[in-house]
Amino acid sequence: MAMTATQKILARHAGLERVEAGQLIEARLDLVLGNDITAPLAIIEFEKLGATRVFDPERVVLVADHFVPNKDIKSAMQSKRQRDFARAHQLPHYYEGGDGGIEHALLPERGLTRPGMLIIGADSHTCTYGALGAFSTGVGSTDLAVAMATGKAWFKVPAAIRVVYRGKLRPWVGGKDLILHTIGRLGVEGANYRTLELTGEALAQVSVEGRLTMANMGIEAGAKNAFMEPDQATLAWVDARTDVPYEVVRSDHDAPFEATLEIDVGQVEPQVALPHLPENARGVSQVGDVAVDQVVIGSCTNGRLEDLRVAAKILAGKKVHPWVRLIVIPATQAIYRQALEEGLLKVFVDAGGIVSTPTCGPCLGGHMGVLAEGERALATTNRNFVGRMGHPKSEVYLAGPAVAAATAVRGRISSPEEVA
Repeated sequence: MAMTATQKILARHAGLERVEAGQLIEARLDLVLGNDITAPLAIIEFEKLGATRVFDPERVVLVADHFVPNKDIKSAMQSKRQRDFARAHQLPHYYEGGDGGIEHALLPERGLTRPGMLIIGADSHTCTYGALGAFSTGVGSTDLAVAMATGKAWFKVPAAIRVVYRGKLRPWVGGKDLILHTIGRLGVEGANYRTLELTGEALAQVSVEGRLTMANMGIEAGAKNAFMEPDQATLAWVDARTDVPYEVVRSDHDAPFEATLEIDVGQVEPQVALPHLPENARGVSQVGDVAVDQVVIGSCTNGRLEDLRVAAKILAGKKVHPWVRLIVIPATQAIYRQALEEGLLKVFVDAGGIVSTPTCGPCLGGHMGVLAEGERALATTNRNFVGRMGHPKSEVYLAGPAVAAATAVRGRISSPEEVA
């Protein structure tokens, strides 16, 4: 029987020849991830289980990224619990401060996520690693606790939806625009508990970083996981970061897809998702006259080096609108360092922007850019739910780095073509 790549990965990790959509399985895990919000609760449950050691210290990754640098006593205690656990169990993959960054940018950067792996993380955007040909998905903290102790988790095998991208990209259109458009077509529940397999010749025009952005937001369509078949660009990207062997898994040509959505990328202009759902996506030319108070460029979705380069290209020699706060957050310390060496951070500061150390911060309304009542932000983050970035009567618009930079200059949501 033909299977999708996701089904093949799950079958292999469950020790089965084949699996079908809807089947319940127990599978061994290649990597388990927690952060400073989700891991502390998992650690409490881990200890309640009576577990005395993690299943494999090399396969448990803990990252302090959401409320770091710690914004208050409570977040400091959360981080300390995680740090103490990592020290007690001698976890080599514990990251914070000058060695860290935002988890879903950091793990691929460190070569910890590879094709064919089965990865879970106590964070919904763990689906990011599907861009590298892995099965990865988010779980709850209690599931993380059991996984840290046993190295196993149960899954219901997902059915699959295929999205095929064809045509030639328009200027300033990247992975963020393609996935916002896709979510706009599918809706936030359109891929509930499905594999969202992203494919088509147009993806060759999207960088691996852009593909990570696309997979990251698969959850915003309700998907259990996103998946992209690795091509030569993907393999070269992975090989530059690790020498650990891996196996590429591909869907059968007659794999069972519930539905197929075809998208002509030449018809997709830079996108903006209006409040309060990512599915409210439309071309920037259709947004209208919308003034903003704040622009955020960063997050696990668009804080990578290429995102900063795009933003700096637009902002070079210009000034941020006097009534706009521009906050730029490189996703990892390595990205921060490279952006510093390339002069990108100078461009942002000279333009009147604020540059932060890597943190999830404003994305979840945590710190470094919380919105007041009535304020409006345009952000390169991945969610714009009510109250997501602060006050429940604030608004968040989502876009890619090109639209974000243009908006920072003009003070209202703008196409990059208006300022570039």
